[in-house]
Amino acid sequence: MTDQREAVRQNALYLQHVRPIDPEEIAEYVEGQAHPAVVRQLLREEAPDLGLIERDDGTFVPVSDEPVPQRTDPIHEFPARYVRRLDDWLADRYGPNWHEGASGDLLRSTLRRTKAQYLEGGPVTYDEDVAASYAIYHLPGYYAAIQYALDDLAERRLLDRHLRVLDVGAGVGGPALGLFDYLPDDALIEYHAVEPSAAADVLEAMLEETGRNVHATVHRTTAEAFEPTDGTDDGTYDLILACNVLSELDEPVAVARRYIDALAEDGSLLAMAPADRETAIGLREIERALEDGSSGGSADDDIDADEHRSVSVYGPMVRLWPGERPTDRGWSFDVRPDLAVPSVQSRLDDDADDPDHAPGEFENVDVQFAYSILRTDGTRHTNVSLDTSQWAKMAEMDRHVSNRIDLVAAKVSRSLSEGGALSEENATQRGGQADDPNPLFKITDGSESRDHYAVVTKETALNRPLIEADYGDLLAFESVLALWNDDEAAYNLVVDEETIVDPLA
Repeated sequence: MTDQREAVRQNALYLQHVRPIDPEEIAEYVEGQAHPAVVRQLLREEAPDLGLIERDDGTFVPVSDEPVPQRTDPIHEFPARYVRRLDDWLADRYGPNWHEGASGDLLRSTLRRTKAQYLEGGPVTYDEDVAASYAIYHLPGYYAAIQYALDDLAERRLLDRHLRVLDVGAGVGGPALGLFDYLPDDALIEYHAVEPSAAADVLEAMLEETGRNVHATVHRTTAEAFEPTDGTDDGTYDLILACNVLSELDEPVAVARRYIDALAEDGSLLAMAPADRETAIGLREIERALEDGSSGGSADDDIDADEHRSVSVYGPMVRLWPGERPTDRGWSFDVRPDLAVPSVQSRLDDDADDPDHAPGEFENVDVQFAYSILRTDGTRHTNVSLDTSQWAKMAEMDRHVSNRIDLVAAKVSRSLSEGGALSEENATQRGGQADDPNPLFKITDGSESRDHYAVVTKETALNRPLIEADYGDLLAFESVLALWNDDEAAYNLVVDEETIVDPLA
């Protein structure tokens, strides 16, 4: 077989720049005339190393060197093929009517218990029942969230069609499936997942629904134990995912540093977290510690951190002032349109008959997430450096209170006032009252030590770009009124009829 494999490789190397590689043609040139099915399998196994994709007609061609285009359409649903595969997996383990009777009660009680443990900040052990309930409840939202975050990289043409991916704490596979569906059909993906728990059982089942050009390997070990340089020929990855896992690690900064060292020179680490206060703020703390070179541990750990590669924040948080870093709470997250309710959720919810059940309790179609993209090459999504006296700096906002000023900032929230995306509790915690009719947005320039909010008290055609801007968009504010909100210990930048807001490319 070794001789056959080498013969197939050599023929593929010769033909790949001449014409599509046909396994039946190559079979004729392999000593002993290997069966075309054997040749096809060998080509599939060698495809990542050879840079080949398999087409619908069964031939193999080189993967394009064109970057992945940005996809800007909203995501409306979790694809039916994934819902069916999850349904089949649940049926295999709990029976065809898994959502009814004792099995349905077990999954609902497990989900309630797991949610309570998470909200209390306690550890969650992912046995098979927890993995099943977690998949039902979280797969759709994570599938959508990762694709919105990937837009930031694709917009700057930083996602290649030949992509080596390491998914740390892959869980049940929501981010992985979202990534695969974001990429075009002619992409070539070398995918390595690190997942020690029973969630890997769900992940492996879901991976069966991926295309022929996704080459997946699941490593059933912990993020701390896995050697990041394993898995690829040169030990590096183009994209490392750390989705909803860093908050579960004892030393998240130290672990993240190890994985950053395994990035390709032009690679990205994309970390995500749920939108709730503790984990979203925790993600920003990790982001800042990695950027500043701190390990998040002891002084000895910080000495070791000097041996690691330097890191910069690509996005969505900005760093507009040279040498400045934010030290505010950092609670910022994106909100996207809700998904359609998948049948696995509606059936689990509809069959609940206990007196404590509230309709919709087991349906989760919100797409709310915090994310951070880090790189080692200094590339930023927003490459702006404010070094003139034209703009006010948030780090010096105390001296601008009660004055009208000009400043540049990124919008890093949806509306936090009534009618926005947040609950009353969230709106209050972020400096806005839920009964406030004025649109309120968190903004940042990367220098602030206190939260800053842009409050629209009078909407005009000249300031409407603030309301229309997307999460992470950079805006220039002219003649905005700076005020201090003593109740919330935050700065309010009042946008009224005198204020002009312009989007910046």
